[in-house]
Amino acid sequence: MTGRRRRWAVLRGDRRRESLVGQRFHVDIAACDGYGTCAELVPELIRLDVWGYPIIGDEVIQTQLAAHAHRAVRFCPKLALTVVPADPR
Repeated sequence: MTGRRRRWAVLRGDRRRESLVGQRFHVDIAACDGYGTCAELVPELIRLDVWGYPIIGDEVIQTQLAAHAHRAVRFCPKLALTVVPADPR
């Protein structure tokens, strides 16, 4: 990969991460198999129950956690973790 392409790929990834800020996680429990990858990548926002399934609060994704949140969504083995707009309160 040339320098120009590598730089562009990095920039695109940054934009994706920035787009996660202010949103929150959503888990499709029917699709989730409880691998726990999400909780390992973002323990500040996701914890696991006794069976290994994620428990997600109402916290929104902050700027400092955006990169980890992006990885958690991308590396979910069953694609059960997504990001949805935060509810306006």
